[in-house]
Amino acid sequence: MDPNPDLDRFDSRRSTAYARNGMVATSQPLAAQAGVAALREGGNAFDAAVTTAAALNVVEPMSTGIGGDAFALYRTADGEVGAFRSCGGAPADATLSTMRERVAERSGGDPAAATMPDAGPLAVTVPGTVRGWDRLLDDYGNRSLAAALDPAIEYATEGFPVSEVIADMWTVAEALFTTADAREEYLLDGRVPEPGDVMTLPDLGGTLSTIATEGAGAFYEGPLADHIAEAVQDRGGLLATDDLADFEPEYVDPVSTTYRGAEVYELPPNNQGLIALEALNIAEEVDAGGYDYDSAERVHYFAESLKRAFHDGHHYITDPEFEDVPALGSKAYAAERAATVSERTGAVSIGGPGTPPEDSDTVLLTVADDEGNVVSFINSIFGHFGSGVVVPETGITLQNRGSSFSLDPDHPNRLEPGKRPFHTLIPGLLRLDDDDWAAFGVMGGYMQPQGHLQVLANVLDYGMPLQAAMDAPRWRYRADGSLAVEDRFPDGVLPKLARRGHDVVIQPPSAFGGGQITRLNGDVMSGATEPRKDGTAAGF
Repeated sequence: MDPNPDLDRFDSRRSTAYARNGMVATSQPLAAQAGVAALREGGNAFDAAVTTAAALNVVEPMSTGIGGDAFALYRTADGEVGAFRSCGGAPADATLSTMRERVAERSGGDPAAATMPDAGPLAVTVPGTVRGWDRLLDDYGNRSLAAALDPAIEYATEGFPVSEVIADMWTVAEALFTTADAREEYLLDGRVPEPGDVMTLPDLGGTLSTIATEGAGAFYEGPLADHIAEAVQDRGGLLATDDLADFEPEYVDPVSTTYRGAEVYELPPNNQGLIALEALNIAEEVDAGGYDYDSAERVHYFAESLKRAFHDGHHYITDPEFEDVPALGSKAYAAERAATVSERTGAVSIGGPGTPPEDSDTVLLTVADDEGNVVSFINSIFGHFGSGVVVPETGITLQNRGSSFSLDPDHPNRLEPGKRPFHTLIPGLLRLDDDDWAAFGVMGGYMQPQGHLQVLANVLDYGMPLQAAMDAPRWRYRADGSLAVEDRFPDGVLPKLARRGHDVVIQPPSAFGGGQITRLNGDVMSGATEPRKDGTAAGF
């Protein structure tokens, strides 16, 4: 085995996958196969989604876990279009004053100057994953939670070989984990695993077995919940057992817009789906997709559309139970914003990229079945290994979603007890025709709406096959105002962008997210997976 693969080269190709019985696309092949097995064993797309997500908790543990949140957009066989959010809020004790004092205690600084930490116990919010899995299966699945957890438990206890990109992402663990328990669970003889190394996660496997036996409630009440809260509080955090016990998932109405005759569905606030919708609407208004694909004009006008949506969303989007969010996804608002787009890049009028960490990673999976269900599902702990807090003897890594709060009392996304943070996670759903639906998404923190815009434009404006739409080189507007690009753009495009005023920087493929797409057109399914990840699109 090659322990040092060149992850920045694209020296092979993938084809769009096709099937008629079921299709799963995700970022790790073993997890995709677990989802396909669930379909073969009588499960539907919802069963396969949860089964795949649970397996990813084990085989890609730096990106996702039961210590995080879960979301879904779906179209059922009965024609229902729905959105599901299993996202916890800030602990009840997480007031602005308390958080400022705790941050100052840890840093030795002035409470008045405190900002939300990117990681650590104070960044932990209530995990929604386990109750989310259970609720979605109860309402839409054919199989039990225990059945969905079986492959994950087997991988955790019997072992799995680590794949290339995941091995590279795992390297943060050596410096991040300082406690003996965490290092024992997530390192291999004191070092990070290399590609092909077989890893076991016995503590996590034991926790998943407890949940399979006792049900989802075991995570939120009783000894395990006490252990989770104690682990956070022992490190100076605020999460309490009552915060866990009070959590429930919810169904919400998706937000949508039309683009080139197709309908695009996204998650509403507190998620950043409105950014993707606003960007699509502005891009349509300025006819960004009317320029030649290999032109600098195409990149410029799409990027300028996204830039405005990016700033607007990060200024306004928050938990709507605490503050109203404007109709950023409306065509009328897009027309106003499109009027500010010119041939050169320029300053935007309001907002800013915000303070949350812009670089993170997570997992996305998309599923379709022969009943007509299509599901886009996301499961995340935000940053690599989340907060870095591993609950002893459980293998549970807790998310750092609280890092997205502001400690500015005038900011819409200011920290408040029970409030859900600005959430980057946005599964996507696309209706191309009455019998033609696609589940899609592109992961990677602030890359997500930017990836949605580019992949959808590749399909809808330029008629690319699904895999080609994933393979195409990407750009990314950064929080510092630069325009990051991959180095695979045609000759002459990057200098022309610089002439338009863009601060062009080349970054490696890992900066541009991880996408999946599964399409159900009549009785034929197709799927594509991200070349920047280890994944696969598998069907039968």
